[in-house]
Amino acid sequence: MKPLLQKLPLPSDSSFVLVDFDVPYFETPWHFHPEYEIVLVTESSGQRFVGEHIKEYKEGDLCLIGPHVPHLYRSHEEYYWADSTLRAKSIVIHFKDDFLGKDFFNIPEMSHIKALFEKSTKVLDIVGEANKFISEKLVAMFSENPTKKLLSLLEILDTLARSNDYDYLTSGNSFGTNIKDSDRVNKVFEYVMNNFKEEIRLGEVADLIAMSETSFSRYFKSRTNKNFSDFLIQIRVAHACKLLVEDKLGIADICYESGFNNLSNFNRKFKEVMNVTPSNYQRNLLKS
Repeated sequence: MKPLLQKLPLPSDSSFVLVDFDVPYFETPWHFHPEYEIVLVTESSGQRFVGEHIKEYKEGDLCLIGPHVPHLYRSHEEYYWADSTLRAKSIVIHFKDDFLGKDFFNIPEMSHIKALFEKSTKVLDIVGEANKFISEKLVAMFSENPTKKLLSLLEILDTLARSNDYDYLTSGNSFGTNIKDSDRVNKVFEYVMNNFKEEIRLGEVADLIAMSETSFSRYFKSRTNKNFSDFLIQIRVAHACKLLVEDKLGIADICYESGFNNLSNFNRKFKEVMNVTPSNYQRNLLKS
Protein backbone atom coordinates (compact mmCIF):
# COMPACT_ATOMS: atom_id res chain seq x y z
CA MET A 1 0.00 0.00 0.00
CA LYS A 2 1.48 3.32 -1.02
CA PRO A 3 1.62 6.10 1.55
CA LEU A 4 -0.45 9.08 0.56
CA LEU A 5 0.28 12.75 0.66
CA GLN A 6 -2.50 13.23 -1.85
CA LYS A 7 -1.97 15.51 -4.84
CA LEU A 8 -4.75 15.95 -7.38
CA PRO A 9 -3.54 17.42 -10.71
CA LEU A 10 -4.33 21.10 -11.26
CA PRO A 11 -6.06 21.78 -14.59
CA SER A 12 -4.29 24.12 -16.99
CA ASP A 13 -7.31 26.45 -17.15
CA SER A 14 -8.05 26.65 -13.41
CA SER A 15 -6.50 27.77 -10.13
CA PHE A 16 -8.28 25.03 -8.19
CA VAL A 17 -9.27 21.37 -8.66
CA LEU A 18 -12.85 20.29 -9.35
CA VAL A 19 -13.35 16.52 -9.75
CA ASP A 20 -16.41 14.30 -10.16
CA PHE A 21 -15.54 10.81 -8.88
CA ASP A 22 -17.53 7.77 -10.06
CA VAL A 23 -15.84 4.55 -8.89
CA PRO A 24 -16.83 1.09 -7.58
CA TYR A 25 -15.75 2.19 -4.09
CA PHE A 26 -13.75 5.06 -2.61
CA GLU A 27 -10.13 3.96 -3.00
CA THR A 28 -8.13 6.72 -1.31
CA PRO A 29 -6.89 5.50 2.11
CA TRP A 30 -6.11 7.60 5.21
CA HIS A 31 -4.48 10.67 3.68
CA PHE A 32 -3.89 14.38 4.03
CA HIS A 33 -2.87 17.30 1.85
CA PRO A 34 -2.05 21.01 2.13
CA GLU A 35 -5.22 22.05 0.27
CA TYR A 36 -8.64 22.87 1.67
CA GLU A 37 -11.20 20.32 0.51
CA ILE A 38 -14.92 20.54 -0.11
CA VAL A 39 -16.38 17.05 -0.56
CA LEU A 40 -19.98 16.15 -1.39
CA VAL A 41 -21.05 12.50 -1.42
CA THR A 42 -23.53 12.16 -4.29
CA GLU A 43 -23.97 8.38 -4.07
CA SER A 44 -22.87 5.57 -1.69
CA SER A 45 -22.54 5.01 2.03
CA GLY A 46 -19.83 3.86 4.40
CA GLN A 47 -17.71 5.07 7.28
CA ARG A 48 -16.12 8.50 7.41
CA PHE A 49 -12.88 9.01 9.31
CA VAL A 50 -11.90 12.67 9.72
CA GLY A 51 -9.28 13.40 12.36
CA GLU A 52 -10.61 11.72 15.49
CA HIS A 53 -14.18 11.67 14.11
CA ILE A 54 -15.72 8.35 13.01
CA LYS A 55 -19.27 8.14 11.72
CA GLU A 56 -21.41 6.68 8.96
CA TYR A 57 -21.62 8.80 5.81
CA LYS A 58 -24.38 8.72 3.21
CA GLU A 59 -25.56 10.42 0.05
CA GLY A 60 -25.81 14.18 0.55
CA ASP A 61 -23.09 14.49 3.20
CA LEU A 62 -21.06 17.65 2.63
CA CYS A 63 -17.88 18.74 4.43
CA LEU A 64 -15.22 21.44 4.38
CA ILE A 65 -11.94 19.87 5.49
CA GLY A 66 -8.98 22.05 6.44
CA PRO A 67 -5.36 21.55 5.31
CA HIS A 68 -3.38 18.63 6.73
CA VAL A 69 -6.41 17.09 8.46
CA PRO A 70 -6.16 13.33 7.80
CA HIS A 71 -9.32 11.75 6.45
CA LEU A 72 -10.74 8.65 4.82
CA TYR A 73 -14.09 7.75 3.29
CA ARG A 74 -14.40 3.96 3.30
CA SER A 75 -17.30 2.38 1.43
CA HIS A 76 -19.34 -0.37 3.09
CA GLU A 77 -18.14 -3.94 2.59
CA GLU A 78 -20.72 -4.77 -0.09
CA TYR A 79 -19.05 -2.25 -2.42
CA TYR A 80 -15.95 -4.48 -2.48
CA TRP A 81 -17.76 -7.69 -3.47
CA ALA A 82 -16.69 -9.10 -6.82
CA ASP A 83 -20.24 -9.09 -8.21
CA SER A 84 -21.17 -5.67 -6.83
CA THR A 85 -22.84 -3.19 -9.18
CA LEU A 86 -22.79 -0.39 -6.60
CA ARG A 87 -21.06 2.91 -7.34
CA ALA A 88 -19.35 5.42 -5.06
CA LYS A 89 -19.72 8.97 -6.32
CA SER A 90 -18.56 12.31 -4.98
CA ILE A 91 -17.72 15.85 -6.03
CA VAL A 92 -14.45 17.19 -4.64
CA ILE A 93 -12.85 20.63 -4.75
CA HIS A 94 -9.23 21.23 -3.69
CA PHE A 95 -7.77 24.71 -3.32
CA LYS A 96 -5.00 26.45 -1.38
CA ASP A 97 -5.48 29.62 0.65
CA ASP A 98 -3.34 31.54 -1.87
CA PHE A 99 -5.00 30.15 -5.00
CA LEU A 100 -6.11 33.69 -5.90
CA GLY A 101 -2.85 35.32 -4.84
CA LYS A 102 -0.95 35.58 -1.59
CA ASP A 103 -2.94 38.52 -0.16
CA PHE A 104 -6.39 38.09 -1.74
CA PHE A 105 -8.06 36.77 1.41
CA ASN A 106 -6.34 39.42 3.54
CA ILE A 107 -8.41 42.26 2.06
CA PRO A 108 -11.30 43.55 4.24
CA GLU A 109 -14.00 42.16 1.94
CA MET A 110 -12.65 38.65 2.43
CA SER A 111 -12.21 38.71 6.22
CA HIS A 112 -15.25 36.49 6.79
CA ILE A 113 -13.87 33.84 4.40
CA LYS A 114 -10.47 34.00 6.09
CA ALA A 115 -12.27 33.30 9.37
CA LEU A 116 -13.98 30.35 7.67
CA PHE A 117 -10.59 28.93 6.70
CA GLU A 118 -9.53 29.07 10.35
CA LYS A 119 -12.68 27.19 11.39
CA SER A 120 -12.00 24.48 8.80
CA THR A 121 -9.28 22.97 11.00
CA LYS A 122 -12.20 21.56 13.03
CA VAL A 123 -13.86 20.30 9.82
CA LEU A 124 -17.33 21.61 8.99
CA ASP A 125 -20.18 19.15 8.46
CA ILE A 126 -22.53 21.30 6.37
CA VAL A 127 -26.27 20.84 6.87
CA GLY A 128 -29.60 22.58 6.27
CA GLU A 129 -30.11 25.28 3.65
CA ALA A 130 -26.37 25.78 3.20
CA ASN A 131 -26.01 22.10 2.27
CA LYS A 132 -28.84 22.36 -0.26
CA PHE A 133 -27.49 25.53 -1.87
CA ILE A 134 -23.85 24.41 -2.02
CA SER A 135 -24.72 20.92 -3.29
CA GLU A 136 -26.67 22.42 -6.18
CA LYS A 137 -23.83 24.85 -6.97
CA LEU A 138 -21.26 22.03 -7.01
CA VAL A 139 -23.28 20.00 -9.51
CA ALA A 140 -23.87 23.07 -11.72
CA MET A 141 -20.16 23.98 -11.81
CA PHE A 142 -19.39 21.18 -14.27
CA SER A 143 -21.36 22.97 -17.01
CA GLU A 144 -19.78 26.38 -16.34
CA ASN A 145 -16.84 28.08 -18.05
CA PRO A 146 -13.62 28.60 -16.03
CA THR A 147 -14.47 32.17 -14.97
CA LYS A 148 -17.96 31.23 -13.82
CA LYS A 149 -16.55 28.23 -11.93
CA LEU A 150 -14.26 30.55 -10.00
CA LEU A 151 -17.14 32.89 -9.16
CA SER A 152 -19.23 29.91 -8.07
CA LEU A 153 -16.49 28.73 -5.69
CA LEU A 154 -16.29 32.21 -4.16
CA GLU A 155 -20.08 32.22 -3.81
CA ILE A 156 -19.92 28.85 -2.05
CA LEU A 157 -17.27 30.13 0.37
CA ASP A 158 -19.18 33.37 0.93
CA THR A 159 -22.41 31.49 1.64
CA LEU A 160 -20.74 29.11 4.08
CA ALA A 161 -18.84 31.91 5.83
CA ARG A 162 -22.12 33.76 6.47
CA SER A 163 -24.03 30.65 7.56
CA ASN A 164 -24.42 28.75 10.81
CA ASP A 165 -25.62 25.60 9.03
CA TYR A 166 -22.75 23.37 10.08
CA ASP A 167 -21.42 21.27 12.94
CA TYR A 168 -17.78 20.76 13.89
CA LEU A 169 -16.49 17.21 13.48
CA THR A 170 -13.13 17.44 15.26
CA SER A 171 -11.40 19.25 18.10
CA GLY A 172 -9.14 21.10 15.68
CA ASN A 173 -6.02 19.79 17.40
CA SER A 174 -3.06 19.19 15.11
CA PHE A 175 -2.33 15.68 13.92
CA GLY A 176 1.13 14.16 13.67
CA THR A 177 1.05 13.11 10.03
CA ASN A 178 3.73 12.53 7.47
CA ILE A 179 4.12 10.30 4.46
CA LYS A 180 5.59 7.34 6.34
CA ASP A 181 2.88 7.60 8.99
CA SER A 182 0.14 7.41 6.38
CA ASP A 183 1.44 4.02 5.31
CA ARG A 184 1.53 2.66 8.85
CA VAL A 185 -1.85 4.07 9.89
CA ASN A 186 -3.41 2.67 6.73
CA LYS A 187 -2.08 -0.76 7.61
CA VAL A 188 -3.78 -0.57 10.98
CA PHE A 189 -7.03 0.77 9.51
CA GLU A 190 -7.16 -1.93 6.87
CA TYR A 191 -6.54 -4.68 9.43
CA VAL A 192 -9.21 -3.37 11.79
CA MET A 193 -11.79 -2.92 9.01
CA ASN A 194 -11.22 -6.52 7.90
CA ASN A 195 -11.25 -8.04 11.40
CA PHE A 196 -13.36 -5.86 13.74
CA LYS A 197 -16.04 -8.56 14.02
CA GLU A 198 -13.49 -10.82 15.73
CA GLU A 199 -11.46 -10.30 18.88
CA ILE A 200 -8.51 -7.99 18.17
CA ARG A 201 -5.65 -7.88 20.63
CA LEU A 202 -3.44 -4.81 20.96
CA GLY A 203 -0.30 -6.92 20.52
CA GLU A 204 -1.29 -8.30 17.13
CA VAL A 205 -2.00 -4.80 15.79
CA ALA A 206 1.28 -3.48 17.20
CA ASP A 207 3.10 -6.34 15.47
CA LEU A 208 1.71 -5.19 12.12
CA ILE A 209 3.91 -2.12 12.21
CA ALA A 210 6.76 -3.64 14.25
CA MET A 211 6.10 -1.79 17.51
CA SER A 212 5.76 -2.77 21.13
CA GLU A 213 2.27 -2.40 22.62
CA THR A 214 3.34 0.66 24.64
CA SER A 215 4.98 2.36 21.66
CA PHE A 216 2.04 1.57 19.43
CA SER A 217 -0.47 3.00 21.91
CA ARG A 218 1.47 6.28 22.08
CA TYR A 219 1.92 6.34 18.31
CA PHE A 220 -1.73 5.68 17.48
CA LYS A 221 -2.96 8.34 19.93
CA SER A 222 -0.57 10.94 18.50
CA ARG A 223 -1.69 10.22 14.92
CA THR A 224 -5.46 10.01 15.47
CA ASN A 225 -6.12 11.84 18.77
CA LYS A 226 -7.83 8.62 19.88
CA ASN A 227 -6.92 5.57 21.95
CA PHE A 228 -6.87 2.38 19.89
CA SER A 229 -9.52 0.74 22.09
CA ASP A 230 -11.86 3.72 21.58
CA PHE A 231 -11.17 3.61 17.84
CA LEU A 232 -12.09 -0.07 17.68
CA ILE A 233 -15.29 0.49 19.65
CA GLN A 234 -16.33 3.31 17.33
CA ILE A 235 -15.75 1.11 14.27
CA ARG A 236 -17.97 -1.56 15.81
CA VAL A 237 -20.65 0.94 16.81
CA ALA A 238 -20.63 2.49 13.33
CA HIS A 239 -21.19 -0.96 11.83
CA ALA A 240 -23.98 -1.60 14.32
CA CYS A 241 -25.62 1.67 13.22
CA LYS A 242 -25.60 0.45 9.63
CA LEU A 243 -27.26 -2.83 10.64
CA LEU A 244 -29.83 -1.02 12.77
CA VAL A 245 -30.74 1.18 9.81
CA GLU A 246 -31.17 -1.89 7.58
CA ASP A 247 -33.52 -3.42 10.19
CA LYS A 248 -32.89 -7.02 9.10
CA LEU A 249 -31.46 -8.39 12.36
CA GLY A 250 -32.47 -8.30 16.00
CA ILE A 251 -30.46 -6.27 18.54
CA ALA A 252 -28.74 -9.37 19.94
CA ASP A 253 -27.64 -10.53 16.49
CA ILE A 254 -26.38 -7.04 15.67
CA CYS A 255 -24.37 -7.05 18.88
CA TYR A 256 -22.38 -10.15 17.89
CA GLU A 257 -22.26 -9.26 14.18
CA SER A 258 -20.54 -5.99 15.16
CA GLY A 259 -17.82 -7.63 17.25
CA PHE A 260 -19.18 -7.22 20.78
CA ASN A 261 -19.00 -10.23 23.06
CA ASN A 262 -22.16 -9.65 25.12
CA LEU A 263 -25.35 -7.64 24.92
CA SER A 264 -24.89 -5.55 28.07
CA ASN A 265 -21.44 -4.41 26.92
CA PHE A 266 -22.85 -3.61 23.48
CA ASN A 267 -25.66 -1.50 24.94
CA ARG A 268 -23.28 0.34 27.24
CA LYS A 269 -20.64 1.11 24.60
CA PHE A 270 -23.23 2.05 21.99
CA LYS A 271 -24.80 4.58 24.35
CA GLU A 272 -21.37 6.01 25.25
CA VAL A 273 -20.67 6.70 21.58
CA MET A 274 -24.14 7.60 20.28
CA ASN A 275 -25.76 9.02 23.47
CA VAL A 276 -28.72 6.71 22.93
CA THR A 277 -29.38 2.98 23.28
CA PRO A 278 -29.36 0.78 20.15
CA SER A 279 -33.10 0.14 20.39
CA ASN A 280 -33.92 3.85 20.77
CA TYR A 281 -31.53 4.70 17.93
CA GLN A 282 -33.36 2.29 15.65
CA ARG A 283 -36.79 3.39 16.86
CA ASN A 284 -35.99 7.06 16.17
CA LEU A 285 -34.77 6.21 12.68
CA LEU A 286 -37.83 4.18 11.80
CA LYS A 287 -40.08 7.03 12.96
CA SER A 288 -38.33 9.60 10.75
